[in-house]
Amino acid sequence: MIAIIPAIDVIEGKCIRLTQGKFETKKVYNENPLEVAKRFEDVGLQHLHLVDLDGAREKQIINWRVLETIASRTTLKIDFGGGIQSDDDLRIAFECGAAQVNLGSIAVKDQEKVLGWLKAWGDERIILSADVKEKKIAIHGWQDQTEIDLFDFVKDYHEAGMKYLVCTDISRDGMLEGPAMDLYKELKASFPEMFIIASGGISRLSEIEELDLAGIDGVIIGKAIYEGKIKLQELKPFIC
Repeated sequence: MIAIIPAIDVIEGKCIRLTQGKFETKKVYNENPLEVAKRFEDVGLQHLHLVDLDGAREKQIINWRVLETIASRTTLKIDFGGGIQSDDDLRIAFECGAAQVNLGSIAVKDQEKVLGWLKAWGDERIILSADVKEKKIAIHGWQDQTEIDLFDFVKDYHEAGMKYLVCTDISRDGMLEGPAMDLYKELKASFPEMFIIASGGISRLSEIEELDLAGIDGVIIGKAIYEGKIKLQELKPFIC
């Protein structure tokens, strides 16, 4: 069964969503992310994808108090990302309650450091985060586009022992036009042993079902929940 992972993106301590990663499209859905997290927990969801967008832009953890509050006041297993660039950032994330961390920009810029963290913390706590546009990696909150090929990027880390991958198609994120289904199927076919998590574009239950049938291991859902396209109660059949 595919893992359902609701998302909370944070700017200035508030629960927001962007469209295609553009900060000027910011829409505030709730000024208290804990309230949102508790609603997820109340329907039986077990996971949370928490993103510090201020941190991603500033290249260091900013909204660690939000992480600490949600981790200490819910039972959600939190994967946290955004701005993790240093040993101190990683330590703060884990000390504040993250079960896992998403590493994107730093994984592009300093593979040696990330592989050191993978060895030190183990493959259950480190997630490779690949934000892509036309199969090329983007970094720093999607503000900077690289020419690095997605599949080459993942292959290097997979061969080094990376187990988890979150892949976000930037062009679809926040658009509610459906996920990049072919991309995720290609990733799963190329790296069948990896735990592949799809992110970006989810708009209806049928898309989750299709991802599940394709063998995708997890799916991150954000705007579809906040805009009422998918009701939290409708996700209950996917909860183990």
